[in-house]
Amino acid sequence: PTDPPSPQEHGLDFERLLDASAYKERFRQDMIRWGEEKRRADPGFFCRAAVQGALQPVWVVSDTRRLSDVEWFRDAYGDVVQTVRVVATEETRKRRNWVFVTGVDDAESECGLDQGVAFDWVITNDGDEAALGEQLEELVQSLHRSL
Repeated sequence: PTDPPSPQEHGLDFERLLDASAYKERFRQDMIRWGEEKRRADPGFFCRAAVQGALQPVWVVSDTRRLSDVEWFRDAYGDVVQTVRVVATEETRKRRNWVFVTGVDDAESECGLDQGVAFDWVITNDGDEAALGEQLEELVQSLHRSL
């Protein structure tokens, strides 16, 4: 078998991996396998990569996927860490062309934070721009107050 792809190691088109295209789906399971191999060898591998060179007083690390990621940030940065979960109904996700794929969408990479984390913030993104804006504004104001 060939090594699972990573964009840098295997010459994949990074921009095309960011959308919901067939291109991304063709490599999705291999990317998950590659990520799992990296995490087994070094649970903090991706967390350290995310913060490398970050010097701003507030920064956002998007798309953590596992309890070990949240625990790493809490261990490294303590009480200043704010966890945010963005949720949408299954109906909304389907309207956005999401289709459940067994072995992918039920894997830890997709649902590893569904339990075991008490999020500081839960943002609902079901297509109501005004409601989303209000929630984000409240989050931003809270961050400003903590500076």
